[in-house]
Amino acid sequence: MRRVLWAVFLLRLAAGGPIPTSEYATRRAALRKDLHGSIILFGRSEGNDDPYAFIQEPNFYYLTGWTEPGAILLITPIQDTLFLPHHNERREKFTGKHASAEDHNVQTLAGFEHVLAVEKFEATLDQALDTSEQVYALPNQSESAKLKDRYPFRTFSDPSPMIAKLRVKKSVAEIAAIQHSTDVTVQGHLAAWKRMSSGLYEYQIAATVSNVFFENGCERHAYDPIVGSGPNSTILHYGVNKRRMDTGEVVVMDTAAECDDYASDVTRTIPVSGKFTARQREVYEVVLGAQKAAIAAVKPGARVGGDENSLTKIVKDYMDAHGKDLHGQPLSKYFIHGLGHPVGIQVHDPQAGGPLEAGMVLTIEPGIYIPEENLGIRIEDVVLVTDNGARVMSAALPKEPDEIEKAMAR
Repeated sequence: MRRVLWAVFLLRLAAGGPIPTSEYATRRAALRKDLHGSIILFGRSEGNDDPYAFIQEPNFYYLTGWTEPGAILLITPIQDTLFLPHHNERREKFTGKHASAEDHNVQTLAGFEHVLAVEKFEATLDQALDTSEQVYALPNQSESAKLKDRYPFRTFSDPSPMIAKLRVKKSVAEIAAIQHSTDVTVQGHLAAWKRMSSGLYEYQIAATVSNVFFENGCERHAYDPIVGSGPNSTILHYGVNKRRMDTGEVVVMDTAAECDDYASDVTRTIPVSGKFTARQREVYEVVLGAQKAAIAAVKPGARVGGDENSLTKIVKDYMDAHGKDLHGQPLSKYFIHGLGHPVGIQVHDPQAGGPLEAGMVLTIEPGIYIPEENLGIRIEDVVLVTDNGARVMSAALPKEPDEIEKAMAR
């Protein structure tokens, strides 16, 4: 696996990054195709002395690949323009040198034919709005509110649904980027399994995973690590990670890497001692069987939820047919969250609604959480919808109970 990861790294390095610049232009062209109006997206800004790593607004990043602060994107039916701030020598002493519209090679660097200074934004927008009154701007940005004040007689709409229709189906380059993050995630889980031992604290396991992510060049976690042992295994988004783990318990490990701005999302449930108890294995097999049944039903046209033939219905029916709680009741009532979500630039990428299509990437993550038994089981894989079914992108991480126990053995 290390050789595979190194080969992927070299290929990505040679390509200059996970997504070619031309692909961002193709995405913008797809938006322009049936556009009647102007789309304005504001990239995120940074403070004068901001100690946190800068993360670009996801829709802005999807359409530009631009990872520097303070930029503005204007898309009209005839062209797209990127507006960049001027160099700020004082700020660049803290954050490093950023690109600016006056740089001689900025068009090539940005992948835009039209790059202007930010002070030209309003005049350029005024000209664009001479031929159309429709404006598309993200409603949750303060800059969008200012636009409404400046243009009170224009019609404003949210461009998110239009962009989501593009984001929901991944390109070959995006799938490769998600696969890379998933491969590193698998290595992080396996390293934690080898370290797992009674008496360790949850945060020590989280630290082991984090080290693998950063050693492989990933910039951050896709989300805060969840390492929930014993009673904490029944808390869906437990994130304290401070409990001491004991023999006889299971640990829900829900943690994944984000590499080159693309996320993964993987969960496994493992025994602290390296061996499942009979009851833990019993419930685990129910969750595993339910997940397998759902993945087997993944294909274009299938629906995750919402009707009698959904993947969620398949999972609940399987749970009820294959297990009971301590009171003889079916188990599906302990499955208390959604079955999955899209994965991409965000760990919870936007959903466009409707049935699955080839090229979509989503999680399949059934779980059973029984507080009375201090027993939570979740199994989550990243799945690519193909023309004929599904490919499990995280298949390299064992999930059969015997394989988990073998992988944990020292």
